[in-house]
Amino acid sequence: MAIDLRAAFEKEPPVLDFIWSGFLAGTVGALVAPGATGKSFWALEAAMSIACSVAGGDLVGLSPAHTGRVVYLAGEDPPPALVCRVHAIDQHLNQQAREAIAENLTLEPIMGQCRDVMDDGERARVIQFCTDARLIVLDTLSRIHNLDENNNGDMARLVGVLEKIAVSTGASVLYLHHVSKGSARDGQTDQQQAARGASALIDNARWCGFVAKMTEKEAECLSDRPYDRQPIGNDRRGHFVRFGVSKQNYDATPLDRWYSRQAGGVLLPVELVEAEQESNRKAWRGCA
Repeated sequence: MAIDLRAAFEKEPPVLDFIWSGFLAGTVGALVAPGATGKSFWALEAAMSIACSVAGGDLVGLSPAHTGRVVYLAGEDPPPALVCRVHAIDQHLNQQAREAIAENLTLEPIMGQCRDVMDDGERARVIQFCTDARLIVLDTLSRIHNLDENNNGDMARLVGVLEKIAVSTGASVLYLHHVSKGSARDGQTDQQQAARGASALIDNARWCGFVAKMTEKEAECLSDRPYDRQPIGNDRRGHFVRFGVSKQNYDATPLDRWYSRQAGGVLLPVELVEAEQESNRKAWRGCA
């Protein structure tokens, strides 16, 4: 149905509904990172934030305006590993948050099931199962199709199918994806072009976030000790990752923060400050 332009000219526009800042409801988004960075943990905690209708479940600090049902299809990890993640996250939740998340989040292992959303029957099953969900998480993209990820036409068709799922269910679809070897090697995993494969994977998505490991330079520039501002240092930098947004089509609100890795791999927000040592002051200018 065509947009009524006269009405659009004359009436107040609708208030856009965001899953979290910049990620519009009913659209397709991506979260990219190298392997073993923490993107699955971040995505699972984010899913819990959206599923939790009471205080205490937003561990990653997304501050969602609305919550609802979430379906998380986990294609890379077996059930015992997922249970361990849930148990580790549970140590940071109150009882009310646990109950709300258990009610609204479906965490389904699909490892080894060879799911393919390009198949009409499989796509119909996903749409039926996820109808009325607010968010669908696909972890990872490579586990739900059999196309050539380096083929721009194939990937445009794949994102188009994910858009169909979003429109049919009313949910936003977030797919997790790896970065290319080159961007990981060159320390450019926070760039929009960092994703592995064809450019259509990110060009055709409406939002793209990233999770990046702390670099050696950042570890010398930053401190998690506000009382003496000693640099984190290379030996501890593995405990910190940065989340940010490399593409958002509908909102320019910045969403960039550091997380510290807790027991079991849980990510919690942390405030980092500029390290105070003179040598680090000079290095900081290159980090800003």
